[in-house]
Amino acid sequence: MTQLHVEVVRVFTDPDGRFGNPLGIVDGAAVQPADRQRVAAQLGYSETVYVDDAAAGVVRIFSAAGEMPFAGHPTVGIAWWLHSQGVAVETLRVPAGDIPVSREGDLFSVRADASWGSAFDWHQLESPDAVLAADPASYPAGHTFIWSWQDESAGIVRGRAFVPAIGVAEDEATGSAVTQLTAQLSRDLLVVQGAGSHLHTTWQPPGHATVGGRVLPAESRSITI
Repeated sequence: MTQLHVEVVRVFTDPDGRFGNPLGIVDGAAVQPADRQRVAAQLGYSETVYVDDAAAGVVRIFSAAGEMPFAGHPTVGIAWWLHSQGVAVETLRVPAGDIPVSREGDLFSVRADASWGSAFDWHQLESPDAVLAADPASYPAGHTFIWSWQDESAGIVRGRAFVPAIGVAEDEATGSAVTQLTAQLSRDLLVVQGAGSHLHTTWQPPGHATVGGRVLPAESRSITI
């Protein structure tokens, strides 16, 4: 048994540094590919990133259920973290394809094909209050995204994601889902998700979108594997 060091960041915080979806970041050399799903499940985050080649931007993403070809909050989070370590990659390389990275002020964004990511069941509700009142137990399987307009003219959405398919009753901030919603609505969005995380998107027709936000460090961890 060995001790594994895990960096942790919060991805898609609000402008005051609150909320955000925790992300585990692990040196890929420290965990064999066959063990990565088990370690991700042990950590308990919705996703964990393994950095296989920092300079080249090669990373792999795992949930408790298995490897993910692409996911939004891990790619935004690792782009920020690599930059914080002095490795300002312009492209991340994940199994789904190359992911261009951009930065504007304190916002880090990634650009992806809007068809990438898990397939969601979509439910538009009548109000933000209805979104907030939803019970995760009502969505016991699969991937479900519920949302309503908070301010349609300004492109502000209130949303929540329930993803028991990857072992998480509710995901705080889901980048791939909001890229898909951006494509469905064909417009730029600010999605306020979960407890209050902020995800910024841009629509890039015919089939791409960016998702970005603020990232802050959290307390690192050490676990026995």
